[in-house]
Amino acid sequence: MIDFSQDYFALFGLPPRYRFDPQALELAYHTLQRAVHPDRHASGDDAERRLALQSSARVNEAYQALKDPVVRAQYLLSLRGIDALAETDTALPMEFLQRELERREAMAEAQARGDPGGLEALLQQVRADAAALQAALADRLDGETWNAAREAVRELRFLTKVAADLEAAIAEGEG
Repeated sequence: MIDFSQDYFALFGLPPRYRFDPQALELAYHTLQRAVHPDRHASGDDAERRLALQSSARVNEAYQALKDPVVRAQYLLSLRGIDALAETDTALPMEFLQRELERREAMAEAQARGDPGGLEALLQQVRADAAALQAALADRLDGETWNAAREAVRELRFLTKVAADLEAAIAEGEG
């Protein structure tokens, strides 16, 4: 089975860095999942089946965390004792908040006009900003500038939510 004391990166044999080879994650995930899948241990005793189920759940949990850029960044920070999304510290830079407020207003206006092209253009802007922020976040995390990374995680999480809202508005307009 697996060593439950390992962090997610060690579980998959990856370096504990934001940037890593996504194919290495996929390969390690499928290899581990085949080894621990509960169906492979169906003929074992209760303890072995339970351990297989727990191992499989842990592998899935680790995979989902490392696959998602925001969750991966949060996890890396948590390994250093930093809670990027602490409820008591939700401050974001004023210029960032102002830009996102303007985007929300533009989204509402495009929805009111029934303008799917406007919504799509906003979505592309948000995705481009998120990609740039993700690159900056990778530099901060891999360069171990933790406080700057913490702020970038909060901004990236915010942009992810804006993108999801835009995607939902576009889908609603298509329906």
